[in-house]
Amino acid sequence: MAGDGLTSPRPINPSERIDAIDVLRGIALFGVMAINITTIFRVSIFEQFLFHKAPASPLDHAVETVLKLAIDLKALALFSLLFGVGLAIQFERLSKSPRHAALLVRRLVVLLAFGLIHLCLIWNGDILTEYALAGFIILPFLFGPRWLLAFAALASLGLYLAMQAFPPPGLWPGTAAMARDVVDAHRIYATGGLLDVLTFRLRELPLFASLHAYIFPRTIGLFLLGAFAWRAGLLRYAPASESMLVRAAASGIGFGAILILANAAGTFTGRTNVVAGSLGTVLLAIGYGAAIIAMANTVSGKAWLGWAAPMGRMAFTNYLAQSVIFGWIFYGYGFGLFGRLGTASALAIGIAVYVAQVLFSARWLKRFRYGPVEWLWRTLMYGAAQPMSISAGTAAA
Repeated sequence: MAGDGLTSPRPINPSERIDAIDVLRGIALFGVMAINITTIFRVSIFEQFLFHKAPASPLDHAVETVLKLAIDLKALALFSLLFGVGLAIQFERLSKSPRHAALLVRRLVVLLAFGLIHLCLIWNGDILTEYALAGFIILPFLFGPRWLLAFAALASLGLYLAMQAFPPPGLWPGTAAMARDVVDAHRIYATGGLLDVLTFRLRELPLFASLHAYIFPRTIGLFLLGAFAWRAGLLRYAPASESMLVRAAASGIGFGAILILANAAGTFTGRTNVVAGSLGTVLLAIGYGAAIIAMANTVSGKAWLGWAAPMGRMAFTNYLAQSVIFGWIFYGYGFGLFGRLGTASALAIGIAVYVAQVLFSARWLKRFRYGPVEWLWRTLMYGAAQPMSISAGTAAA
């Protein structure tokens, strides 16, 4: 797109991207996929809150244990951190334009529209709607100083931990409502047609809203923490911040793992155990992120992890594509495998889809600047069609 940043803001050029962040986003998407396919697409998400069902095999038990301790909620927390980083990068890049605030608002409005479509028509496990709403809340903080981001992040995460220890009355869905939903889900998702599944998906929304309400303060806090990390130069100047990233990785993974294992073992009692598990999740996500960023900025790390960068650059497209693919695999209008597979079998399907997306993303980005959904998002945000092919983008830059 012709013009400078003052008069004609434009999306970031692929050559200007920070590969380490794309690598981290691509790896985080694997974790999100693994949890989604094993706990929401495969069975009702509410089963885990009602009773403990014995795994079908030792392999399923091993997979469930690893997912619960190492990935469950941590991948989503890592994704939230990355979204905050992305907002801070966009804010900084657009700051020279007098329209930067309007563009950021439009970016979130478009994301909200995508999220609502995904939530209502494709899959009600959607996270995009929550991210858009949280983005509107943190947007004013981006205009403030760095210390304000840090303070607000700690306050939001503190509120999240307090809600885990002292759940607001009436917010969590009732046991009877969840039990009815589990029974209906096994009947409708496994055998229902497209309209049946769509109707039931909309009926489940109030129950899903309660789950989102419990993690919403954490989402806001992690957005703010990600924005702070970018402002502090931890990601932008990774070579100079290498020792700090290594310390953050060691501390986050070390202390996070201790708290997670202590929570799983019931070391603490009552509310303390719940808070320990919740805090451990946040620390482990921070540790994962710092470790991967540090590794991805080394020569050997780039060689080992470079495959994930194209996946990360097309994370929006790949996330939505997973919902469509897994819907056809597990729901009655497709293969109807809902409730019929063990954890290991479902994860194997997810890994196959993920590998195919990695290969597809790398091939796609050899010809095009963005993924299809990323291109549409940017086009709607800027109000003008963005150059899609690499040759067209080079000529227009």
